[in-house]
Amino acid sequence: MLEVRALTCERGERTLFQGLSFAVEPGTLVRIAGSNGAGKTTLLRLMTGLMRPVEGDVYWRGTPILKAAQDYWRELCYIGHRNGVKDDLSVIENVLVNARVASLSATEAEALEALDAVGLTDFVDSPAGQLSQGQRRRVALARLWLSRSVPLWILDEPFTALDVRGVARLAKLIGEHVAEGGIVMLVTHQEVPVEKARLMVIEPENWSPKKRSAVEKALDDAAALEAENAQN
Repeated sequence: MLEVRALTCERGERTLFQGLSFAVEPGTLVRIAGSNGAGKTTLLRLMTGLMRPVEGDVYWRGTPILKAAQDYWRELCYIGHRNGVKDDLSVIENVLVNARVASLSATEAEALEALDAVGLTDFVDSPAGQLSQGQRRRVALARLWLSRSVPLWILDEPFTALDVRGVARLAKLIGEHVAEGGIVMLVTHQEVPVEKARLMVIEPENWSPKKRSAVEKALDDAAALEAENAQN
């Protein structure tokens, strides 16, 4: 259903990985793991078509995703680091606008159900600019509850800024989506509390032609921490 063939990606003058290949069956949870700076987020962006590899292709249902274009993107739900939440819109307006941008036919009642699922019932009409970082993340993640029919979910650090209850709710939804034959590909620094799921772990660093030094890893870790603090 989803196949990566011999991907090579460069950032600046450094080759992050080369010849990276794997295939994913329906009903699989794919965790992209590894240290900071190893190319995890870059791989996700390649999988969405937001970036192009130096070599290789990503295939969806046997067709390169850049050729499939809209046919592929209609079957994809991507939530990256940025929440895509507009401060001047209310919480429910954000959910409805994001659904429309993603070509999801969501009614107001369905949007309310999604907000209830992420624990934002009391903030439906609140301006998004008044929310905490964790609440803003939940506004973005509400789209997943409207995307059950979308077979492929690609998520970059979806558990970041969520409390314990939020993590449990999201893990349950991911487990249900995988159990129903969907594919969930995600980057996370923590173990994914999803039970009885077919799990595949991909570490882009294993395809790196050059191992990073301790200094390079420390610099990448510092940059990642600075970016995370900026988000919070």
